[in-house]
Amino acid sequence: MFETPKLTARQQQILELIQSAIERTGAPPTRAEIAAELGFRSANAAEEHLQALARKGVIELVGGTSRGIRLKSDTLRTLAESRIKQFSLPLPGLAQLALPLVGRVAAGSPILAQEHVDQTYHVEASMFQRKPDFLLKVRGMSMRDAGILDGDLLAVQATREAKSGQIVVARLGDEVTVKRLRRQRGHIELVAENPDYPTLVVEPGQDFELEGIAVGLIRNTMLM
Repeated sequence: MFETPKLTARQQQILELIQSAIERTGAPPTRAEIAAELGFRSANAAEEHLQALARKGVIELVGGTSRGIRLKSDTLRTLAESRIKQFSLPLPGLAQLALPLVGRVAAGSPILAQEHVDQTYHVEASMFQRKPDFLLKVRGMSMRDAGILDGDLLAVQATREAKSGQIVVARLGDEVTVKRLRRQRGHIELVAENPDYPTLVVEPGQDFELEGIAVGLIRNTMLM
């Protein structure tokens, strides 16, 4: 069983900052953003702490990108277990959300059509910084490196608008997929967070629709 390595107070603070940024925006912070948030004089100080976290096996640093910080899957699981409270039963005194769980979606029909709803989960509203409208069961490992694993429940806020870089639920042709949105001149890309999966290019006029943006995640281990 994975145990979180012993971290200093500052390392724990940075780890929580990384997780918060990923949950809020779908992307990890830059070194400069970490330095600004925690009052460091330069991004180099943030880099030193990140290197220490990497040596302890909590995160993985990816070269060549300012946001090249990934939480290890074991770290994500441990954080989820410590932060996600029991959600299947009503909890007195806490605001509850009744979220439909969407399973397989039939081609051409609304994602929240009644026939797509497998069941309803009652969850604490405080679990999410932005209110979700439904849960989508993740299928496959195309978003593995963003910490979204097969069987997880992705909390989704229904919207037709999304910024480049956000993790979205999109309909492309007959398929509903979870990917990171990247807006390019003349086309849109749906980018996987797993090198084993290709980037999907959406050309003008192609059958494409945004269904929502990811605002949270319920780890599959919490459902057992």
